[in-house]
Amino acid sequence: MNRKRYPIWLAIPGLLIYITIFVIPTFASFYFSMTTWNLKTAVFTGTENFRTFFTMTSTRAALINTAIYAVVTCSAKVIFGLLIARYVCSGIRSGNYLKIVIFSPTLLGNVVIGTAFQSVLEPTGIVNQALSAAGISAVRFLTDKSVALAACCAIDIWKGMGTAVIIFVAGLSAIPQDYYEASAIDGATDLKKFTKITLPLIVPTVNTVLTLSLIGGLRDYDLIYTLTGGGPGYSTEVIGSVVYKLFSRGSYGLATAGNVILFAIVSVIVFPLNSFVGKWEERL
Repeated sequence: MNRKRYPIWLAIPGLLIYITIFVIPTFASFYFSMTTWNLKTAVFTGTENFRTFFTMTSTRAALINTAIYAVVTCSAKVIFGLLIARYVCSGIRSGNYLKIVIFSPTLLGNVVIGTAFQSVLEPTGIVNQALSAAGISAVRFLTDKSVALAACCAIDIWKGMGTAVIIFVAGLSAIPQDYYEASAIDGATDLKKFTKITLPLIVPTVNTVLTLSLIGGLRDYDLIYTLTGGGPGYSTEVIGSVVYKLFSRGSYGLATAGNVILFAIVSVIVFPLNSFVGKWEERL
């Protein structure tokens, strides 16, 4: 009897921590999103905060930009992360060195990277100096509405690619080499090996990278806010930056409603996606 209860008692400290720092704040945010509150008082207002949040001009632009940002950065990390990981695992001598180089940007904070790229991409920065030397006119990467969001996506991909590559390397390294040796004896091409051996066996790894990248893309705002502040205009405004600005100006109830909406968007997208990938894995 005592031996059966031991694992339950072992889990209690972790459950208490999880309930304290996640479950309680999550349910509390649902309540406070329907109030006008400050650090002392809270007045219940029903769904007024949600109606106000969706009628804001910045919110409309933020929803579109968040979707674009999440899809572009997530897709790039999955596709290029897998390609780079395959190259790193191909037995090249510089494989370990490449892992370090690719993973290094991940260790830096978003604010640090954003501040650095502000200097690199400004009209007189090193990138535009190189373009000028090549006879190309300067590009306003962070102040031109047509390219600002693309520049933010590219920087996020550069920063987050290391995590995707390391996860894929771990997944690829776990595949027994016997499968590839047997397929080589049967005359299988590289494409056949990838579609019949590699891809089915790394679907869980793909699911992990896909989920982490998508959640990060939907929730990310600090890198974008450091780079552009959400501008020019609303061209790089995302839901996270809208919520941050609302908190900054003291609209706590409205900002909490924005957080709840973001939580709902992430849940509605990620959980069905995990279910779809799981069914895809079963069919392979």
